[in-house]
Amino acid sequence: MHPEKVLVAIMGVDQHEVGARAVSGYLRDAGMEVVYGGRFNTARQVMDTAMQEDVDVIGISTHSWEYLYYIDELLALMEGEGETVPIVVGGSVITAKDAADLAAKGVAAAFGPDATREQIVARVQEIAAAARAAGQVHSAATG
Repeated sequence: MHPEKVLVAIMGVDQHEVGARAVSGYLRDAGMEVVYGGRFNTARQVMDTAMQEDVDVIGISTHSWEYLYYIDELLALMEGEGETVPIVVGGSVITAKDAADLAAKGVAAAFGPDATREQIVARVQEIAAAARAAGQVHSAATG
């Protein structure tokens, strides 16, 4: 079995990459394969990259409040395309209320500013394993 594969991307005009790069390093150090999508992504770009790269988890890094808009767009786009790759969101602005709201929308996990490296790695591994066990792979991988 191949290692977990995670796309880490930043959506909208948020240009803060420190957190995304740090988390990418954490995941790589834990043996995961990371596709770094960089800054300024649209929902379509994130979904297309995730499908092309056949990732197990999509990670959205945020340092601004834009995720409140873009996550809805990404979730709707993926639902419309029949894609089921789990999404996690992390960043310094995520409050406990926002994390609960994101979970209610279907986001697999949300990490606020107090999340530790160990918590992030363990939860991403759990989400990837659950997605694989449930057969949550996108259409390009199955068709």
